[in-house]
Amino acid sequence: MPAPQNRPGGSDEPPRYTRHRSAPGFLARRGRGRGDDLAALQALRDRERAAGGGGTDGRTYDAAGRAVREEPGRPVRDEQGRAIYRAGGAGGGYGGGRGGGGGGRRRLPLPGLPGRRLARAGGTITAWVLAKWALKAAVAWLVLSLLAFLVSATIHQSGDGGNVLGGGGYPPFAATNILVLGSDARPKNSREPGASSSGPSRSDTMMLLRVGGGHNARLSIPRDTVVDIPGHGRTKINAAYAYGGATLAVKTVEQFLGIDVNHLIEVNFNNFPDLIDAMGGVDYTGGCVVSRINGGFRNGGQTLRLKKGTTRIDGKQALALARTRHNLCNPRENDFTRARRQQKLLSAMKSRIVSISGFLHGPFIGWNAPKAIKSDMSAPTLLGVFGAIASSGNATPRVLKVSPVTLPDGSSGQTVSDASRRAAVRRFLGG
Repeated sequence: MPAPQNRPGGSDEPPRYTRHRSAPGFLARRGRGRGDDLAALQALRDRERAAGGGGTDGRTYDAAGRAVREEPGRPVRDEQGRAIYRAGGAGGGYGGGRGGGGGGRRRLPLPGLPGRRLARAGGTITAWVLAKWALKAAVAWLVLSLLAFLVSATIHQSGDGGNVLGGGGYPPFAATNILVLGSDARPKNSREPGASSSGPSRSDTMMLLRVGGGHNARLSIPRDTVVDIPGHGRTKINAAYAYGGATLAVKTVEQFLGIDVNHLIEVNFNNFPDLIDAMGGVDYTGGCVVSRINGGFRNGGQTLRLKKGTTRIDGKQALALARTRHNLCNPRENDFTRARRQQKLLSAMKSRIVSISGFLHGPFIGWNAPKAIKSDMSAPTLLGVFGAIASSGNATPRVLKVSPVTLPDGSSGQTVSDASRRAAVRRFLGG
């Protein structure tokens, strides 16, 4: 083979050409920064330029001094088929880079050096790392919320119910019937009509929940419904709580509806506002409401004013809404309307818990939720109930249909026909 002509430096000796290849783990070595890697790459390329390159005859030679074949627009390859140069812009020297300042060929980054890995490090790899950290943070926040709930439930639960409760499965995997009670006990300085500030209190709210095992149903019992209370004759159902506490209230509901009550939840109205505030408030949707609680604002109580539509309400407003019996905005409302309003408030709380805002407030909700209630359930069972409620859709609000009746003492009450009661129980158990 004839010796190549016009070699760099004017010598007939083949130029020395050293091929450098980095190890795949070049960038993974600890203790070196990106700037060091770029400096090493630049020094390597400078040595290659000094050792050889394109000649004045416009041809390219490999390390043995042999001319290699070039094709326009394709990489130049050595005798082993590995790319050396990429066809570039106009010019006559050794690689000039963009802009064609010094030659027609641009040196490709060597495998394993920062040229390609740094590009990926600023894109896909960084985004993936950020996504993993975000996922870990979200999981840790959720775990913290659950732990706050379990610890708070363990500390604050001391519900009643005697030996009448039990049965059912573990929610959310099996259907469970839960009786929710709220008494009309108020602070000693309360001026609210019909509220009890001393002595036995009556149940102001009575609602049945069926959750778990794919069920999600609610059934409210109006407080003035006339029933047979064991040991006390026929009277209003809200008196059962005053006669015998939660135990007698459970027995009365089971006898009246013919279903088993598995667990009990009593709402603590003193801590209920703190739970709503821990959620950041709730969005209540309903009609106009104007009521005076504990005698209204002028008497040291609270006056509630809600416009028709959706309103963000805080803890005190939510409690006033749940207590409202006489709506000055619509005097024709009765206990049926009040029970439906309470169920709407429960749905608003659930919607808030499963929202992004609820997730961000998770630990605060987890700590305050058990404080707002008393229950016979253990912390894990109570967590299962809340999980079942949160994971199911909003149940259709249902209230027992009642008709007015006059009691022997001359007071007014409400009665439920047998057919209406059986139909309501059938829908509740199947919901």
